[in-house]
Amino acid sequence: MSEELSELQEHAEHAKHDPTLAPISVTMAVLAVLVAVVTLLGHRAHTEEVVLQAKSSDQWAFYQAKNIRRHTDELFTDLTSVEATTDQAALARLREKYSGEATRYKDEQNGIEEKAHDMEAEVAHERNRADRFDLAEVFLEVGLVITSIKNLLVPWHVPGSDWDTNSEHRIYRALSALRRVS
Repeated sequence: MSEELSELQEHAEHAKHDPTLAPISVTMAVLAVLVAVVTLLGHRAHTEEVVLQAKSSDQWAFYQAKNIRRHTDELFTDLTSVEATTDQAALARLREKYSGEATRYKDEQNGIEEKAHDMEAEVAHERNRADRFDLAEVFLEVGLVITSIKNLLVPWHVPGSDWDTNSEHRIYRALSALRRVS
């Protein structure tokens, strides 16, 4: 980022000597600010995506925990139906208790599953949002490079120099700017 700022400062200095470069320099400055803003928004969107993904994973883990409890209660209910005992009333109460718990867990699972699917949808939405910011950043960077190349290829009116020397220098700087971006 500091290279971009020093490059912008250098272009501003050249613009002092040649007023035709001012629009290009202003465009570059605006593009640099837009790149910074979009980059920041993209980073925040990716962070939000990661946080939402963690919450979604937690929700699925909660769903699985309820599922394990439900299966355990159903197993216990099945075992009470084959267990021989002298106190059939107590065994029936236990069977009813664990059968009710299994039913409760199954009902809770439906709500948890729905919430987990909703969270997955939020993650996908945030991922798409972050991808759009990344794409915007790419296009703004390309615009910045194009304006840099345009600025480099405009003949500078430097006293005591000729076009050939300056054109070689500008082409070298344009290629250097492209290498920094890639």
